Amino acid sequence: MHVIVIGGGVSGLAAAHRLLAGGASVTLLEASPRLGGKLLTGEVAGTAVDLGAESMLARRPEAVRLAREAGLGDALQPPAVAGAAVWSRGEMCAMPKGHVMGVPGEPEALSGLLSEAGRARVAEDARLPATEVGEDVAIGEYVAARVGREVVDRLVEPLLGGVYAGDAYRISMRAAVPQLYEAARGEPSLLAAVRGLLRAQAETQRQAQPRTQGSAGAPAGSPVFMGLEGGVGRLPGAVARACRDAGAEIRTGVAVRTVRGPRTGTRSGREVVTEAGEVFAADAVVLAVPAPRAAAILADEVPAAAAELDAVEYASMALVTMAFRRPDIGAPPQGSGFLVPPVDGRTIKASTFSSNKWGWVAASSPGLFVLRTSVGRYGEERVLEQDDADLVELSLRDLREATGLSAAPVDSVVTRWDGGLPQYPVGHTERVERVRRAVGEAGGLAVCGAVYEGVGIPACVGSGVRAAEQTLARAVPEDERE
Repeated sequence: MHVIVIGGGVSGLAAAHRLLAGGASVTLLEASPRLGGKLLTGEVAGTAVDLGAESMLARRPEAVRLAREAGLGDALQPPAVAGAAVWSRGEMCAMPKGHVMGVPGEPEALSGLLSEAGRARVAEDARLPATEVGEDVAIGEYVAARVGREVVDRLVEPLLGGVYAGDAYRISMRAAVPQLYEAARGEPSLLAAVRGLLRAQAETQRQAQPRTQGSAGAPAGSPVFMGLEGGVGRLPGAVARACRDAGAEIRTGVAVRTVRGPRTGTRSGREVVTEAGEVFAADAVVLAVPAPRAAAILADEVPAAAAELDAVEYASMALVTMAFRRPDIGAPPQGSGFLVPPVDGRTIKASTFSSNKWGWVAASSPGLFVLRTSVGRYGEERVLEQDDADLVELSLRDLREATGLSAAPVDSVVTRWDGGLPQYPVGHTERVERVRRAVGEAGGLAVCGAVYEGVGIPACVGSGVRAAEQTLARAVPEDERE
């Protein structure tokens, strides 16, 4: 079975890797000059850094498993420090514990971040009648109805903004936080639903945890996040090497115009036509490209799916990475970084103290302090019209006010991700189901990527693996399937 994978981001690479393990031959076509999509390493002041995604959710296993299978097991590293904060109302507040995407299990969990009136409003949840969730609801709308807008504005919004660069009052709870959606459907009290989720998560972690002992005699906790020494941006290259070693052909700089089928002179299979007019024959095709590109490729062959994908909106953002001489800054900021509530009107939406968070960054350049900020949200992209120097200065202005950091960086890099993050509005899950149904009915096609099942690295890897397994399953004759 020969499968063409269109798109060389982490989803497409994961699909290719799984297809090869299943016995297929694979050709992967990537339009840009490089592989990796939003995973990208670079340098600032001679120090290797991630210029895209920098960590993987470790409690969802797909990405960590892929890294190990690609030979990067020894490079996996958890963050060196915890201690994230929220810069709210001009004060740095410790990140609360005991919450699910900002929704607390108890009002006291948000002490220090919420006002007294805000905490009192949270407590009203237990006395309110059930709020209808229905087939879907915006997470901000639902949480505000249960526990008040202050929870949304001060914690849910900055947490979701860090993942989707979106608006919590538009983001689908069913698509973005499905476990909370399901819990809310079965429990009239939102806080009770969160407490149930936290108990279930703790039990799952306990059962999955190796029986090693921590310093206090309790089982050592497993990390929530994981990075890679040298940067998460190393993952695509490692997976590509593993795919090539398994016989895959990987070509960059090859843009696909359309997919058509069945192949000329046959009753099955597909043909992939590039912008240069080159034609590739395949038994099946996996599309691992953003929604607008997938819509263009499928426009003639699967117009119903193309129309749905063409309606997906994206947010743009930029990462500003800076390096400072340690003697210039005195005592460096503490912790791993901070989030910023959009309601406060700041330019940056978050900052990561890379030299604190990642041991390999500190070890590679002990005389430097490296950090980065993120800028740009859905509906607020005008700031991205500023040039790179202005984005650096705007970031420094907020950092001075937030942390007292007044030194000038010795180097900076601005990385722009135009249309980088798909938005998950109410109804997104149904849209994805319609796309998958139309693509499945067309035959010989599968789709994967950040637009379908989550924007995080594990979700993208899982999406690619799912598309590969669907493709492999269809290759088995129906009378041989279990």
